[in-house]
Amino acid sequence: MRIVVLAGGIGGARFLRGLKRAVPDADITVIGNTGDDIHLFGLKVCPDLDTVMYTLGGGINEEQGWGLTDETFRLKEELAAYGVGPEWFGLGDRDFATHIVRTQMLGAGYPLSAVTEALCDRWKPGVRLIPMTDDRVETHVAVTLPDSGSAAGPGERRAIHFQEYWVRLRASVPAEAVVPVGAEQAKPAPGVLEAIAEADVILFPPSNPVVSVGTILAVPGIREAIADAGVPVIGLSPIVGDAPVRGMADKVLAAVGVESTAPAVAEHYGSGLLDGWLVDTVDAGCVERVEAAGIRCRAVPLMMTDVDAAARMAREALTLAEEVRAV
Repeated sequence: MRIVVLAGGIGGARFLRGLKRAVPDADITVIGNTGDDIHLFGLKVCPDLDTVMYTLGGGINEEQGWGLTDETFRLKEELAAYGVGPEWFGLGDRDFATHIVRTQMLGAGYPLSAVTEALCDRWKPGVRLIPMTDDRVETHVAVTLPDSGSAAGPGERRAIHFQEYWVRLRASVPAEAVVPVGAEQAKPAPGVLEAIAEADVILFPPSNPVVSVGTILAVPGIREAIADAGVPVIGLSPIVGDAPVRGMADKVLAAVGVESTAPAVAEHYGSGLLDGWLVDTVDAGCVERVEAAGIRCRAVPLMMTDVDAAARMAREALTLAEEVRAV
């Protein structure tokens, strides 16, 4: 079975770990979000690609869900001693090595897709990991920052990098707009459209529908290829009981005018893209609404409490894919 998964960071990575356990013999291609990419300390950092690579390669910090286990931060501390920032973005010493190798290879002329393949040779994630594009795309968020001299009253409206919005500000101010800068001019990375065309099933894991899966779909050609693939496209809701399982999907959904509910996210993707949608059992009452939108829907447990739970979710997604295929 050939499976294509559109993945963001922590949620996508943990789902993929379950998927591998559920179907160990499957040929899995992961199209990774690069809209979260950022340049820090002169280095190219790809948080979502690395989270997938580290998680599936057995190196992830399980408690955080990002970064490496048994990490030290001596380099970050020394940079701070020199007054070099930003201090709000934590990179560990071992993690720095990944970004140094990536930046050196990019500087030597290798595209990001080739660099990602080389990095995966070290971590051996057991899937084919492809960035959505080799071109530079960065998700920016429009916000109104409080006045520097006062916590009250309107402040300056600015567009900031998504990482600054999420990591530094902790999504503490409303997101007024979300823009994947550069996406309109980007092209799918080599292998992306081919993997979609050859897939038996396409999965949207419980990743952020705006800044993870949504950013991937913003690259011209990817959404169209998925819609035209002629195979079941199944999504798993990242919203359980009207709140995101983790992260701040509710903040960015509001910015694009979508309510933070499981059926609203399904409708946001649309029946032209999705064939099936899994919601959590607490949202079983919305199944009829989703099916009225032309998307087959089932209510199953969607909390990834451990790898076994993630594997059960993956099996439910593949079972729903077979239901769709049989129609």
